Amino acid sequence: MTSVAQLLKSKPNQGVFTVAADDSVYDAIKLMAEKQIGALVVTDGDSIAGIITERDYARKVVLMDRASKATPVRDIMSKAVRFVHLTQTTDDCMALMTERRMRHLPVIDQDRLVGMVSIGDLVKNIIAEQQFTIQQLEFYITGEHP
Repeated sequence: MTSVAQLLKSKPNQGVFTVAADDSVYDAIKLMAEKQIGALVVTDGDSIAGIITERDYARKVVLMDRASKATPVRDIMSKAVRFVHLTQTTDDCMALMTERRMRHLPVIDQDRLVGMVSIGDLVKNIIAEQQFTIQQLEFYITGEHP
């Protein structure tokens, strides 16, 4: 079973991107587009204030006909942030994401933000684990080793 720490190490870009609560939604969406990510952790000073996702933008700005340049992130962010620790497993992440209908989980280590896990990261990991299992079973059945 893969830990969150192992999953983060396998990601090509291990950085985590943040936006300030007072920044405009436009700036947040622009950063997401530049980094090709779907969520940002919202900070207020050194603490985590929330999370903003593309889904928040679609539902709370576009559908409500707000101006993204005039709307601060704090007005549309989700304030209840669920997170995981480095020692938790990918199964823990998948269960939490499924139960809470989330696509992104910040990763905390000693009260410090160290990464972000997406549903795409988890699916990619599951596929890799299944491919490995299939390969091992094929080797067992055929008696051939690479």
